[in-house]
Amino acid sequence: MAGEPQSDCLFCKIVAGDVPATIVRETETTLAFRDINPQAPTHVLVIPRLHYPDAASLATAAPTVAADILREAGEVASQEKVDGSGFRIIFNTGAGAGQTVFHAHAHVLGGRGLNWPPG
Repeated sequence: MAGEPQSDCLFCKIVAGDVPATIVRETETTLAFRDINPQAPTHVLVIPRLHYPDAASLATAAPTVAADILREAGEVASQEKVDGSGFRIIFNTGAGAGQTVFHAHAHVLGGRGLNWPPG
């Protein structure tokens, strides 16, 4: 159920402290940590503490938390010093779009040139 921790969700386990992660920022509603398979010098995930399977369901059920994730993505970029050179915020929604962990999350990428279109 949306908003409830899922026992089989990797990110819910990170929020609970059951799986280690390199945490870079925390708020009451979000957690930001380094991606274990970085695609850029800065690659941080920003997730809601509550479980929502993807960005679309998060935006529908908890729009203020969705806004918190975007705000924190900007704070991460500033903290990582990629805000001046440019950074990308990516939400992959669904397996066909590359989502592999079905807990809403934003990727914050920076520190190198990011070509367009991606993929």
